[in-house]
Amino acid sequence: MVKDRKIPVKIGDTVKIISGSEKNKTGEIIKLYPKNGKLLIKGINFKFKHMKPNKDNEIGDIKQIEAPIHHSNVKLISKLS
Repeated sequence: MVKDRKIPVKIGDTVKIISGSEKNKTGEIIKLYPKNGKLLIKGINFKFKHMKPNKDNEIGDIKQIEAPIHHSNVKLISKLS
């Protein structure tokens, strides 16, 4: 049984990244993942996803998606009131 972790921020709060390759950038939280303690922040931590073509007429694609960041790597700047 996995317990939900206590995350001190909520959706809509503005946070600053304090470690990693995106250090000192700020962004707004758009999604929480309480089971693994991660956050999805708008405009931060982009990763590339290589998509295979599924059908004969489709072509492959490389998409850029936002990846979640652990809540210990962010600092709360301002709360959504």
